[in-house]
Amino acid sequence: MSTMPARRHASRLRAAAAAALVAVGATLLGPVPAAQAAGAVSVTGPLGSGKADAEYSTAVTVSGSGFQSIAGGFGGIYVLFGWIDGSGWRPSQGGAVGADYLYVPDSEAKDNAGFQRFVAFPGSETEASAQAVMGADGSWSVDLVIPGPSFTSLDRDGAPTTVDCLEVQCGVITIGAHGVKNPSNETFTPVAFVVPDGDAATADATGSPAPTEGDDAPADAAPAHDAAAPPEALGDLRLGVPAAPLTAGDALPFTARGFAAGEQVVATLDGGVTAVGPLAAGASGEVAGVLPLPSDLAAGTHLLAVEGAATGGRVESELTVAANPLAAATSATADDGTPAWLLVAMLIAIAIAAVLILSNVVVAVMRAARRRRARRAAALA
Repeated sequence: MSTMPARRHASRLRAAAAAALVAVGATLLGPVPAAQAAGAVSVTGPLGSGKADAEYSTAVTVSGSGFQSIAGGFGGIYVLFGWIDGSGWRPSQGGAVGADYLYVPDSEAKDNAGFQRFVAFPGSETEASAQAVMGADGSWSVDLVIPGPSFTSLDRDGAPTTVDCLEVQCGVITIGAHGVKNPSNETFTPVAFVVPDGDAATADATGSPAPTEGDDAPADAAPAHDAAAPPEALGDLRLGVPAAPLTAGDALPFTARGFAAGEQVVATLDGGVTAVGPLAAGASGEVAGVLPLPSDLAAGTHLLAVEGAATGGRVESELTVAANPLAAATSATADDGTPAWLLVAMLIAIAIAAVLILSNVVVAVMRAARRRRARRAAALA
């Protein structure tokens, strides 16, 4: 009796298993985007293209074209305003935030203060948290707030550092979001600051010296507008945090008082683990903000600090945070140092091996059954 049907069935099972392996591999690796040049960015606002107010905050529209759009890809791009240190600032080239580039900090929430924007890839799982979605052709557009010609950021050690864009070249920065490094989507677009009558407050710069800590400008710096007297604090600094228990991953609301009216204020946790700002103090020196706590924040006592950029006033408060149960469980599975992606790959490989073994067992059982039927038929004949 012929065994061709059994062989064909076995071949089909093996082909199905191979197709499953290819499908799993494609899902794991995702689409491989084609290489392309970096995109182009334009900045437009009430003062014209590539310009911002040298005295007040400016709302601008930032548009991009020719970016690398990855359908269903993880993340997208961040649109930031800040300073870069020469040509080696790009994350894909080893550039590090706080050392090679600085930007205005802001919350990653969708309804943040407008200093930072997230543009998601089309169909990305994080699309719901983005302020815009990139088109299939790599185009996008967002509204961005430039806080003024100076801002406070955090250096590599987590210490507040003042960047004066009248002394160094600042502009709009785009980088890969959520830690994804993509050289095609890393750009820097200079922005010039002008006084209300349209005169440039800072000249174009091809290279920018490193920003200096503190608020003291060099003696030979010549601002394009009259220097205002340093603002005075409006009272004793006070910081309020919720009395309710907090868990890693929660949003931490806080209030502070005693800063100068209109002063830029930055809030940091544990010297830079997470931060929010700059926040503008109200007419009475009051500040209110929300600081997102990292989901992997360790349980215990942490220090919240709120600091003003103009007066240098600083107020601190300790708070207790409980560990996030989900994050703790995730970290427990990786305590041996094994990367999470390797664990996933191992599980997928085990599942594929199980499918192949099962298919071979089914083929062997079918062959044995056919042989028994053939023997019975031969005995009856």
